[in-house]
Amino acid sequence: MSEPTPFALPGATADLEESAVLTPKFNADGLLTCVATDAGSGEVLMVAHMNAEALARTIATGEAWYYSRSRNALWRKGETSGHTQRVVEMRIDCDQDAVWIRVEQAGGACHTGRRSCFYRAVPLGKPGAVTLEFRDDRVFDPKAAYGDKPR
Repeated sequence: MSEPTPFALPGATADLEESAVLTPKFNADGLLTCVATDAGSGEVLMVAHMNAEALARTIATGEAWYYSRSRNALWRKGETSGHTQRVVEMRIDCDQDAVWIRVEQAGGACHTGRRSCFYRAVPLGKPGAVTLEFRDDRVFDPKAAYGDKPR
């Protein structure tokens, strides 16, 4: 996946941390981690990955684009389900290897039909086997949105 990128190559640490130039530091697979949160509530909706093309398209269109590692393909959030993400703000972290986008989410962000991919809580302070606690109900039917396509 190490395709050419429209972005300048990362330089010295000081340049990454203090420069106004976007020089994303993609990992060995050519990806950046992206955290998407709801622009209004701040709720974490999902964590995904962007390659150079997904990052460039997100910047150019204001819509969230990602790279699916499981499908080995570029995808625009909502292209199948209609549950889109309009990017309100994009930030890059100090060493430019992770992106945070604040989005206006239409419908649910999670392929399981929930608003957020973080719909289960892990109880703390309880030794032994952990039983996850469900916190969110489905907001859409994933079968109706995606059919039987693997996600």
